Amino acid sequence: MSDLRHHGDVDAAPGLQDFAVNVRGSAPPLWLRDRLVAALDRLGTYPSAADDRRAREAVAARHGRDPDHVLVLNGAAEGFALLPALAPRTAAVLHPSFTEPEVALRDAGIPLHRVMHRDPVPDDADLVVLGNPTNPTSELHPKAAIAALTRPGRVTVVDEAFMDAVPGEEESLAGDDLPGLLVLRSLTKTWALPGLRAGYALGHPDLLRRLGGHRPHWPVGTLVLEAVTACAEPRAVREAERAAQEYTGHREWLIERLQEIPGVHVHQPAAAPFVLIRVRDGERVRRNLRDRGIAVRRGDTFPGLTTDHLRIAVRAPEASEDLIKALTMEVGTP
Repeated sequence: MSDLRHHGDVDAAPGLQDFAVNVRGSAPPLWLRDRLVAALDRLGTYPSAADDRRAREAVAARHGRDPDHVLVLNGAAEGFALLPALAPRTAAVLHPSFTEPEVALRDAGIPLHRVMHRDPVPDDADLVVLGNPTNPTSELHPKAAIAALTRPGRVTVVDEAFMDAVPGEEESLAGDDLPGLLVLRSLTKTWALPGLRAGYALGHPDLLRRLGGHRPHWPVGTLVLEAVTACAEPRAVREAERAAQEYTGHREWLIERLQEIPGVHVHQPAAAPFVLIRVRDGERVRRNLRDRGIAVRRGDTFPGLTTDHLRIAVRAPEASEDLIKALTMEVGTP
């Protein structure tokens, strides 16, 4: 269970070139920082119902939903931590994927199936969790295939933490009101806000009430509410779309260069701001890259993957050249 708690920030020690953490940039854009700074004057009062309503209205408008279908969270990770409140009899987590949902469910003593890539979901699972696009494989799943998993009496949780990095978000279910569908979104990656913990859930009001029924009063702070509001507004959505288009070009460049290195196998298709690769003697390669000042995410803590799997964050080509050179020297080295 301890390995399931491993995340990319552990691999990315200070001073290393960071290809382990999937965050765009090192700080929020100036306009977003200005919004957060302006909100500091409101920290002398408790977060208001009006602030919460404003954030939910912004998210609702962004996804074509009703504000009552929105629950503001302290990051998508809080949504995973709250899943046991839904009291499932049996859960299924589709792997390889982000491990926090499994940790939360297992810690709560909920029986759990690990469903490996493309295996069928057991009929008895009344809670199903998957990512789209999936971390760490970078695979984007058709929304119709995910919608087919939904049914009355089952909660289907879709982790869309990286969906805003996909141009057009065509496979997103954030705007769909299907039976038992719960979509989790994060602001961490696109807006460089891992230190703030901001995100939201989308689902039927009854489902959201069950999910958040035992949260404390004032469950999210003023700055989180301001960030959610700001990042759901049309200006921010347009900026995220431009960034997604840029990611696409950078990812294509990275994949092309990786495929030129003998012994590097790239998992495709890839749609997220990271790629999964497989190399022989991956643990040695990862450690040697680290010695060269480059951090990549180990893959063996994801169920279904091995030490030969490494996840690499997509960066601009000029930032990735050192990675390509170092990986070329390491792969195949005795």
